[in-house]
Amino acid sequence: QVLRKSLQRGFTLSTGSFLLYEAHKLISGFAEVHASFKVEEVIEQADYLYGSGETEKLYRLLVQHKNSDDAELLWRLARASRDLAQLSSTSAEEKRQLAYEALEYAKKALEKNEANFAAHKWYAICLSDVGDFEGIKTKIGNAFVIKEHFQRAIELNPKDATTIHLIGIWCYSFAEMPWYQRKIAATLFATPPTSTFQEYAVHSHLKLFSCLYTADPNFYSKNLLFLGKTYLKLNNKKMALLWLSKAKEYPAHTEEDKQV
Repeated sequence: QVLRKSLQRGFTLSTGSFLLYEAHKLISGFAEVHASFKVEEVIEQADYLYGSGETEKLYRLLVQHKNSDDAELLWRLARASRDLAQLSSTSAEEKRQLAYEALEYAKKALEKNEANFAAHKWYAICLSDVGDFEGIKTKIGNAFVIKEHFQRAIELNPKDATTIHLIGIWCYSFAEMPWYQRKIAATLFATPPTSTFQEYAVHSHLKLFSCLYTADPNFYSKNLLFLGKTYLKLNNKKMALLWLSKAKEYPAHTEEDKQV
C-alpha cells in the first residue's frame, strides 16, 4: 500500500511536471510568434512613415529597437538616423552625433546579416558621411571600402537602382577630384582610387535601365542632375540639356530634391 501510494504520488508529480513543461513550451512558442509578428509590424510601420516623409516620427519609432538583432530593423534605423541628420532643423552637433550613430547601426546590421544588401548599402553611405567630420584624408582613405560595400550590395541585389546610382556618384566624385586631393590619395594608396566621367555615365545608364523594372525611370532627382553635369563635362550639350531639364521639372518631395 505504501509502495502504491508512492507510485501514485510519483505519477502525479510526473504528470504535473509534464504539464508544466508543455505549458512552458506553449508560452515560449507564443512568445516567439509574437516577437516575430512585432518585428514585422514595426517594419511595416517604419516603411509607411518613410514613404510619408515622417522623418522624426520614423526615427522615434525605430530608435526604441536599437538593441534589436534584426538586420532589417537596424539598417532602417541607420537610414532614419542619417535622414534626421540631413534636416535643416537639426543642429550641427546633432548632425555629427547622428552620423556616428547611423554608422554604428549599419555596422551592427552587417554583423547580424552579411548577406543583407541594404546593410552594405547603408554602411557605405554612413561611412562616407562620417568622413565629412574626420577630414579629407580619412574620407579618401575610406574610398575603397565604400565602393566595395556598394559593389557587394549590387551583387546581392543587382536591380537596386539606388546602389547603382551611388556607385555612379562615387565615380563622379573621383573624376572631379581636385589636384591637392589627388596628391593626398597618392600618399595613401599605391594605386589611388580614380574614375572618369565616362565611367559615371555608364553606371548612371545602368541605373536608369534598372529602374525600368519598377516603371520609375526618374526615381531620384540627383541622378538626373548628375547625368546632366556629366554630359556637360563630356561636352555633350544636347544630352546635358535633356537631363538638366528633367532635373528641373522633377517634383520636389525631399529637402535634397529642393536643393536640386
